[in-house]
Amino acid sequence: MELAENQQRHRTNGFRNSKELVVRRGAPFNISVKLKGRPFNPQTDSLRIKTVSAWHKSAFATSCTMNLQELSVTVSSPASAPVGCYKFQLYVFTQDGQKSFVVGDFILLCNPWCSEDAVYIPFEDQREEYVLSDSGLLFMGTPNNLVSRPWSFDLYEPGILEACLDLLKVSPQHQKNRKKDYMNRSNPVYISRVVSAMINSEDDCGVLKGNWTGDFKQGVSPSKWTGSGDILRLWVKSGYSPVKYGQCWVFAAVMCTVMRVLGIPSRVITNFNSAHDTNANLVIEEYYSETGQKLNRSNDSIWNFHVWVECWMRRSDLEPKMDGWQVLDPTPQERSGGVFCCGPAPVKGIRNQRTDLIYDIPFVYAAVNADVHTIILSSHDQVVGFSKDTERIGSLICTKAIGYPRVQNITGDYKWIKSRNPKQNIQVHFHRTTASKGVIVFLTLAKHPVAGEPIVCLVKIMNKQKIPKMMKVHLNAQAKEYNHSPSETFWEKHGVIQLEHILPTQYEHVVGDDLINLAVVLEDMATSERVLASEEFNIATSGLTIQVLIMFPSNTLAFQNPEVAGYIFGEFSGFTYGLFSCRSQRKIPLCQTKTTQSITLKPSMAGVKMLQASLSLSDTNITIRSFKMISVNSI
Repeated sequence: MELAENQQRHRTNGFRNSKELVVRRGAPFNISVKLKGRPFNPQTDSLRIKTVSAWHKSAFATSCTMNLQELSVTVSSPASAPVGCYKFQLYVFTQDGQKSFVVGDFILLCNPWCSEDAVYIPFEDQREEYVLSDSGLLFMGTPNNLVSRPWSFDLYEPGILEACLDLLKVSPQHQKNRKKDYMNRSNPVYISRVVSAMINSEDDCGVLKGNWTGDFKQGVSPSKWTGSGDILRLWVKSGYSPVKYGQCWVFAAVMCTVMRVLGIPSRVITNFNSAHDTNANLVIEEYYSETGQKLNRSNDSIWNFHVWVECWMRRSDLEPKMDGWQVLDPTPQERSGGVFCCGPAPVKGIRNQRTDLIYDIPFVYAAVNADVHTIILSSHDQVVGFSKDTERIGSLICTKAIGYPRVQNITGDYKWIKSRNPKQNIQVHFHRTTASKGVIVFLTLAKHPVAGEPIVCLVKIMNKQKIPKMMKVHLNAQAKEYNHSPSETFWEKHGVIQLEHILPTQYEHVVGDDLINLAVVLEDMATSERVLASEEFNIATSGLTIQVLIMFPSNTLAFQNPEVAGYIFGEFSGFTYGLFSCRSQRKIPLCQTKTTQSITLKPSMAGVKMLQASLSLSDTNITIRSFKMISVNSI
C-alpha cells in the first residue's frame, strides 16, 4: 500500500498508528501489486480494480503501469467522495476463469488542500493550525482577565482515528439507514451536524455526559480533563457509553479533535458574556433585590463564557456569501431539528442577522447580540429600578492565534463594532455603568483581583441634577459558577459605607474556577428610585507558578515558586500525550526554593508538541496549569 510515501504526500503521516492506509479525497495515491507465478500476459490476462465501502461501490479513477512481475496502480478519488473506510479489490481474469481477492483497506478523509473539496481552506498556515495541529489553548475566565487552558487534541494518539470513525458508525443516522448515511458523508455540512449531536449523549450513544451540578462523584470533574484522547478512548472501551463528565469547553475541544481527524478545518471559540435566550426575544432579563443581591427569576441566562467550535466549509446549500467559518455547538442547550445539536451556522450570516437561513442562526445571534435588561425589585416584587445594556453580550469573542500561544480577537467577525483600535488585539470594558434620571453610578475594579490580596473596587457617583440628593448605598458580593446564577451573598455592606476592602478570608472559597458577582445599588431617599451597577470577575492565582523547563540530559521539570512562603502540598500531574510516553502523578511539597521532578523523554514523532503540567493544591479547589511548546526533530 506504499504507506509512508502515500501518507507523506497526503499529509496523513501523523496517523502512523493506523493499520490501514490513510489518504485524503481528491488526490491520487499509489499501490504496488507484486505478481507470483507466471508473468502477467496482457494478451490473455486482464485486471479490474474496484474500490468499495461496506455499503456501496465507489467510482474511483484508476490507472496502471506494469513490468513483468509488478504492477503500479494509481487511484484517484473524487473530491466529493464520502468519508470512511474502503476496501481495494483486485479482480484477475485469465483463460482459466475469474479470480478475485481483496488487496487491502484504506481510510478516506476530507482534503483541505484540494480546491475542489468543500472544506478547502486557502493558506498553508491555516491548514497547519486548523487541521494538523494536535494541541491548542482554550480561553476561559472573564473578558478583563482571560485564563488560557492548554488542551491536547490528541489527533495522532493510538485509537483516536478509529474512535472518530466509530462515532459516525454508531450515530442514529447510520443505524437507521446505513447506505444513505454513507452517501451523505460526502457533505461536510451533514458530517458536522452528526458530530455535533454525537459529542453529547442526550439523544444517542454520544461521547460525553454533561454535568453542571458541581457533584462529579460518579465520574471525572470537567476541569480535570487535559485532552481529548482519554475521553474518546474511554468512550470506545466502555462500549460507547457516555463518559462522565463534560462542560462546554470539553464538548467543544473533543468535537474539534473529531473534525480535524476527519479532515475538516476546525478551531475552538470562546464567547464571553454569552446569552442563552430561551424565548428568542433577543432580551436577557436579570433581576436584583433592592439591596443588590442577584435573583434567579428568569429562564434566560448569561454565561460568563461559552465555548463552541467553528468549522470551515463551502455552503452549497446556501448562497455563496455564506461560505467560510460555521458555528457548531455540541453542548446540549436547545434542540435543533428535534436533536441536541447546533449548526453549522455561518458566521457571516450571524453578523448580518440572516435569521432566515439554516441552521440555528437565531440562537447563535442571540448568544452574541442580545440586550440585557436589569430590573431591581422591591421586597414586594415591585419594579424600583431598570436599566438596559446593549454592549455586554458578546463583549469578546476569541480563539487561539495561528502559530502562536496567544489570543486572537475575532469579535468583529460576529458583530458590527462601532469603533475599533486596530493596534489593540483585545478591547473590553473595565467598568459597568448604569444611570437613572438624576444619578449615574460607576462600579470599577481598581485592578485584577489576585488570590490572597484584598479586592479593591471603586464606586463613583455623579448627580446630574442641581438638587442635592440623600442616597443610601448597598454593596453585595455573591459567588457564582460561569453558567449559573450566583449563590447566596458572602459579603455585603449597607447604609453609610465605611471605606474597606473584601478581605481574602471572606472570598477564599471562591478562588478557583468560580467567579464573583459584585453589585452596588444606590437608593434615592426622597423618591425610593434605585440605580444599580454590577461587575462579574474571576480571581487570578498569582505568586504560585509552574515553569516547565527542559534540561538535557537530566530530563527535569522545574517548578519555581519564589513568592510562596512555607510549604504547600500539591498533587502534580505531567501530561505528555502525543509527545512522550509519560503520565505521572505524585504529591510534592513546594517552598521558596525550586522544586524539580524528573521524567523520561521519549519523543514518538517529529514536530512542535505541547508538554502540559498541572498542580492541584491540597485542601483547595485551585489547580495551576502550565505548558511548554517543544520542537522535536526527526532523526
